Amino acid sequence: MDLHDAVWRKSSYSAPNSNNCIEVASRAGETDVRDSQNPELVHLSFNAQEWWAFITAVHHDQV
Repeated sequence: MDLHDAVWRKSSYSAPNSNNCIEVASRAGETDVRDSQNPELVHLSFNAQEWWAFITAVHHDQV
C-alpha cells in the first residue's frame, strides 16, 4: 500500500524536541503509525476497531 501522499501528523503526546516520537496518518477506515525518526521504515496499520482498542488501552494505562 502506497502512503507516499499520506498526511502524517506527530503525536500530541510527543515532546517537541524528543527522539521518541510517532506519527499517524488517517485514511478511509484505517490509521497508520510510523516512527518519525525513521519514516522510510515499515509502518503499522490498524483498522478502526483495532485503533479504538489501542487508544482505549493507552488511556487506561493498560499498554
